[in-house]
Amino acid sequence: MKIICIGRNYSEHAKELNNEIPDKPVVFLKPNTALLKDNKPFYYPEWSKDIHYETELVLKVSKQGKYIDEKFAARYFEEVSVGIDFTARDLQSQQKAKGLPWEIAKAFDNSAVVGTFHQLTSLQKAENINFSLLLNGEKVQDGFHQDMMFSFEKIIAYVSQFFTLQVGDLIYTGTPAGVGPVKIGDKLEAFLEQHSVFSFEVK
Repeated sequence: MKIICIGRNYSEHAKELNNEIPDKPVVFLKPNTALLKDNKPFYYPEWSKDIHYETELVLKVSKQGKYIDEKFAARYFEEVSVGIDFTARDLQSQQKAKGLPWEIAKAFDNSAVVGTFHQLTSLQKAENINFSLLLNGEKVQDGFHQDMMFSFEKIIAYVSQFFTLQVGDLIYTGTPAGVGPVKIGDKLEAFLEQHSVFSFEVK
């Protein structure tokens, strides 16, 4: 099972981090050891002092494929959830400043939170899915998938040129504006439309 992540897919998020707007999807991977599910707590790692949440819609691949044409890409996913791409912002900044890869800041253990999946057909507004994150009961991120620069279908068509998509692979599709730090004791809850899909504590 692969975890494929897309960066800078919402223009407002790219701007808030002073990143360039990409002309192609920015792709990175996380190992399966990054997965955190079933509302298990996130344990703050000792090697960072600046862990940020990045809330994203997550697709689950339902069919194996390679070199998928964009017009057929919708056939390759049936379920969606919300996840968090935890990022060690301090390590990321250090690595980027040296021109080095930043997997240690993105792909560490338990850095890929994922909630309960829902069938796309069960959503009331599947044409423009809303998702949000509450931090200690306060809404800090709120997004709609139609605001993505690269659609679900464009993402699948693009990444399948490089990686064979397999059943069960997860695709994190990028975060809207509003990312920020977490601290020990924080409680995070995410919603897919009106459905609460995960709720956990930082320890």
